[in-house]
Amino acid sequence: MKNDIHPKYEYVVFKDGLTGNMFLSRSTISSREKIKYTDGNEYPLITLEITSDSHPFFTGTQQLVDTAGRVERFNKRYKINPGKK
Repeated sequence: MKNDIHPKYEYVVFKDGLTGNMFLSRSTISSREKIKYTDGNEYPLITLEITSDSHPFFTGTQQLVDTAGRVERFNKRYKINPGKK
């Protein structure tokens, strides 16, 4: 196996840009920004635009679209009768 061809796999703190929630994980990504985490150690900081902490699907704020009304309007506009063949 060749030496020094793999990226460094180290601990990194990921921070949600909207909520400020942080979690510690391992990654090959690096950053010049550093942050002192709750365990007292300093780690590279990666700020993310959206995580499961702020994503509408995971927070329950996702809005459902009424597609039945759209289909009925389309059929009415183009005079499509689903019962006839």
